[in-house]
Amino acid sequence: MKLPSLLRRTPFRLTLLFLAMFAAAASAILGYVYVASAQEARVRAEAAVRSELDALKGVYDQRGPAALNSAMIDRLLTDGPFLYVLMDRDGSVITGSLTASPVTDYTAGEQWITYPYTDTDPDGRVTRPQARGVQIRLSGGEMLFVARSMGDTEAYLARLTQALWAAMGIVLLLGLAGGLLVSRNLERSMTRLNKVVGAVQDGDLKARVAVRNSGDELDELGQGLNVMLDRMEASMASIRHAGDAIAHDLRSPLTRMRAKLEVALIDAEAGKVDGVDALQIALDEADSLLKTFNTVLAIARLQAAAGSGRTPDPVTFDAADLAADMAELYEPASEDKGLEFSAEIERGLMIDANRPFLAQALANIIDNAIKYTPVGGAVMLRARRRSSGEIEFSVTDTGPGVPEEDRERVIQRFVRLDNSRTEPGSGLGLSLVGAVMEAHGGRITLDEGPGAYGEFGPGLRVALVLPAANG
Repeated sequence: MKLPSLLRRTPFRLTLLFLAMFAAAASAILGYVYVASAQEARVRAEAAVRSELDALKGVYDQRGPAALNSAMIDRLLTDGPFLYVLMDRDGSVITGSLTASPVTDYTAGEQWITYPYTDTDPDGRVTRPQARGVQIRLSGGEMLFVARSMGDTEAYLARLTQALWAAMGIVLLLGLAGGLLVSRNLERSMTRLNKVVGAVQDGDLKARVAVRNSGDELDELGQGLNVMLDRMEASMASIRHAGDAIAHDLRSPLTRMRAKLEVALIDAEAGKVDGVDALQIALDEADSLLKTFNTVLAIARLQAAAGSGRTPDPVTFDAADLAADMAELYEPASEDKGLEFSAEIERGLMIDANRPFLAQALANIIDNAIKYTPVGGAVMLRARRRSSGEIEFSVTDTGPGVPEEDRERVIQRFVRLDNSRTEPGSGLGLSLVGAVMEAHGGRITLDEGPGAYGEFGPGLRVALVLPAANG
């Protein structure tokens, strides 16, 4: 199913779902009201019966069967809500408003019963209301049955039922209105999302969802979609820039390679041996191209590892050993160029990392520092533990530095500043360093170096910050 059609169907389904849930909740509440009311009426009826039974039993216990019979006759004359039966030991009726007790088991003790009986309403109509009563055996062997008519209770429950049905109708109308209101708001939000999705499908990556700042789930969805589109637009821009940069940076070596191959062909036809040298140069250019693409593949692998949250092939080692190896490797190259090279390395800097990748990242920033620092300048390598507990490698030089507005951009692929176009390279060095840091859960920061250093520039300080090893 296409997304637009799904978005159109969602509000209708939501209306039905909202109505069903609202009706179910209301039915449960109204059902509870009915059951609780019926139970309360039953409890009150039993309490009234118990009170009347205790009063009659008190008369019997204090003054005997004759007094009880007299008291029952007085009650029958008042036409109250109670029903009575007084029986002798054999079950024969002595006095009562009933011809017989509805309890047929005379051997049992106290017995409660709900039963229908025949009555006449004020209009003369015969009815069959329910009664709730209890039968006990008195101390002299007689049996006393007392019940209370539930006619008033049944009438009350009938009125309550009508009221609950009316309430249910109102509830359904309110539920329908609420569902329509919610679905209308959802449909509007879905329409906005649908327009953005349609615009993106048509190629407009600048389309964004209008966020209402209401803090609801639709706003969160819109914000998430906007973030995704921002990243997609940035990725597409990066791809376009990378394509332009690749065309620019690889055009020169490819042109040189083609020229050397042409020279080799001409020299070979003329019988000259210089064609072999031309072929060697062409091979060197091909090796440079292969190195560029291998670097791109390495960056892709590291970014994939960062996306999965796992460092590729990690080992635990002392970062100080790696820093010392790098210092030993690059100190001669620095001195050959006429630079002062120094190193400050703390010990006991344990990290979990891929050593070859981290070594490549350090090599890239040290090589850049040596490459861009003028003769007579200085390069310093440091390895230390920060106050936060993180491990930091830093390389500081006294070269021309990088303008603050370009420091984030130079980490992107194939980005080379204008003053570095004359130097060999592909613009992937710092991009690889950034990918290494991302894969290791670290970060790279670029800051101004030590400041003016004689006739040299402000310099540059590149720091690689990594989390320390656990334990």
